[in-house]
Amino acid sequence: MMESMTAAVYYGPGDVRIEQRPIPTLEPGEVLVRVLRSGMCGTDATEWKSGPKIFPVSGVPHAASGHTGPMILGHEFVGEIVDAGDSDFVHGARVASGAGISCGVCVRCDEGRTNLCLNYVTLGLNRDGGMAEYVAAPAHTLELIPADLALDHAGLAQPLAVGLHAARRSRAKDGDHVVIIGAGAIGTFVLAALISLVDATITVVDFAGPRLERAERLGAHRTVAAGDDAAERVRAIGGGGADVVIEASGAPGQLDVALRMTRRGGVLLQVGLPSQPQLLDVHHLVMSEVTIESTLAHVCKEDLAPALAILESTELADLLVQSVHPLDEVAIQLERLATGEIQGKVLFDPTLG
Repeated sequence: MMESMTAAVYYGPGDVRIEQRPIPTLEPGEVLVRVLRSGMCGTDATEWKSGPKIFPVSGVPHAASGHTGPMILGHEFVGEIVDAGDSDFVHGARVASGAGISCGVCVRCDEGRTNLCLNYVTLGLNRDGGMAEYVAAPAHTLELIPADLALDHAGLAQPLAVGLHAARRSRAKDGDHVVIIGAGAIGTFVLAALISLVDATITVVDFAGPRLERAERLGAHRTVAAGDDAAERVRAIGGGGADVVIEASGAPGQLDVALRMTRRGGVLLQVGLPSQPQLLDVHHLVMSEVTIESTLAHVCKEDLAPALAILESTELADLLVQSVHPLDEVAIQLERLATGEIQGKVLFDPTLG
């Protein structure tokens, strides 16, 4: 094996460089993964455009990881094991990464809420990740990829696991009317997760066009074009509102729109992350006794393997994967994602080029 590798390294807003970095050495419990696909998401685009907000900054270490940057990107990746370390994996095994590293001993970990670990660290967000030829990953964050699942499909496992966790947090159950606001990537992952978990009637709200068409192909029962009267139209469909409303757009003002779509005694789940504080009609919230929930990341041992199973049995990846690129196009694609040019998922293959 070579001593160095190619990696996409984040230095600051608008500054991602393709560099040669040393191939990682393993700590106890880690394996070395040869990366075959690595994805990017809205968080990466936000850090590219106006960060760092989550990524560590040079001279300011991340509390849990101690990383001070610059940092290798990539928290959505799959690959093959080239050094199994002290794990039970075998050389050549294809694996998907959950990326989130929990300590296993804090109070949140004891509760099984590893995504809220008091010492939580994420590969590609707080320490070097998988937008490189190789990455060192804790074995407990990995799941085997089914033998007949294509790499382009498996590359969506981590964000779909996030969608699964969100769907569980929504409390949706059989017979509910569920509304999802936002049919972008995360909204689509939540939709796929809901379809796999419950027998509910699902309405998706977004601007008319390809996103809503994709939602219908995936299995949404109906779609509603976004607009000033969207809440009233949803309330009319549900006879007083939806049982569960999931706000997955993060767009300004949509939390309050979601509240107006929710029936008395219903559940509102916030998934999207608005860039600014949002106003909310608290009087209506209290008088309707609506429960507001939130969701963060995923619980690796609960969500990653089921995500791979969904990808194996549905056309989700065919609908979402937009293109695959070499690593030297990372900055170009981040800019396209940040400016809204990309509607699906873009993956990188470090073996290209």
